[in-house]
Amino acid sequence: MRIDILTLFPNMFAPLKESIIDRAVKGKKIEINIINIRDYSKDKHKKCDDYTFGGGPGMLMMPQPIYDAITAIDGYKKAHKIYMSPKGEVFTQKKAKFYADNYEHLIILCGHYEGIDQRIIDLLIDEEVSIGDYVLTGGEIPAMAVVDAVSRNIAGVLADGSAEMESFAGGLLEYPQYTKPRVFMGLEVPEVLISGDHKKVDEWRRDEAEKLTKSRRPDLLNDDE
Repeated sequence: MRIDILTLFPNMFAPLKESIIDRAVKGKKIEINIINIRDYSKDKHKKCDDYTFGGGPGMLMMPQPIYDAITAIDGYKKAHKIYMSPKGEVFTQKKAKFYADNYEHLIILCGHYEGIDQRIIDLLIDEEVSIGDYVLTGGEIPAMAVVDAVSRNIAGVLADGSAEMESFAGGLLEYPQYTKPRVFMGLEVPEVLISGDHKKVDEWRRDEAEKLTKSRRPDLLNDDE
């Protein structure tokens, strides 16, 4: 998968050069390109924002630099173009897997300040996406969350079977997990996990996942989508 990210602050994406995502890029499982919107500004000071028509607080990102940045991307017309916005549909594990399974090219636009000119959304954006019911200073952190979640669902990025066992993958939160030592600060690993009986281990994990989900996220159990 190819992912192009448009931002005013490209240095914020340094975390994508670490850990699993970095290995996936080096292994050519995914391609990530960070595009500086300021490079497409026609203003001599590389200005990309201005006051809003009708008044109001804050500045708004102007359409011209964003439009030129997106349309300069090779294959942008066929790419799925996402704008990270608190007004968008909430991003979920189901959506992350859908992107991984159905798109070869994502373009992610990061807003800033008071957001972007509506005409960019009308002309170019396929979908507005939010990572939760709160507002951040920009779309960079949400974009990284989307890239990380989607990448984990691409074949070869994680060890075989890892993604299928995580929280939300089967509509449940993930069961508790343990490693060495068997006793830590007086707390012991559940006996079933060291029994060697794989059927009982699977049953225990399923039961624990269901109990945890019922306690913390009962809404997931009622989700018929």
